[in-house]
Amino acid sequence: MISANARAERTFPAYGPIDAILGFVVFYIFLTRATPTIVDVLTTVLPDVSASVVQFGLAAFLWFVFLMTTFDQVRRQLAALGVGSKADIRESRRSRGVPSTERVVLYLVALLVGGLVSMWTFDSAIDAGISMIRVVATLDIAAVPVVDFAVMIVFFVSFGVVTHVLDRMVIGALRAITSS
Repeated sequence: MISANARAERTFPAYGPIDAILGFVVFYIFLTRATPTIVDVLTTVLPDVSASVVQFGLAAFLWFVFLMTTFDQVRRQLAALGVGSKADIRESRRSRGVPSTERVVLYLVALLVGGLVSMWTFDSAIDAGISMIRVVATLDIAAVPVVDFAVMIVFFVSFGVVTHVLDRMVIGALRAITSS
């Protein structure tokens, strides 16, 4: 049986904070850019609702997402230290949860390719997401910009790869530093 200290050494810090931070930043950027469109659509569909109420609702929603993301990450880090449920984090099968050299090279390649694709598709993906708001509001399936939608999917897949890889590399490096 592995002691709580040995388990905490392998799993602390838990994976996830870099991924969560970068995901929230992209959500914030999207919501900031989409706010005028959301306000326009909602005030058109619901004429009795003022623009300031919609903006306040969006700001409150952004804070809610921030607080829930922060709460989840604190819970995961505490679980990695042995406070709470171990089901909140996955145990690492490798010693100390530090990535191997081969895995780091694979991570670097994925980071380079995913990062370039994410950079190239970022603005188009945000614009496509904003245009999808109007499509959903009007329920006009024929107005779905198929190419823009595909670019948005490519962005989110490549961005997901980048955030996952960065999280694994940064947390793995922190684990390596703290365990030596």
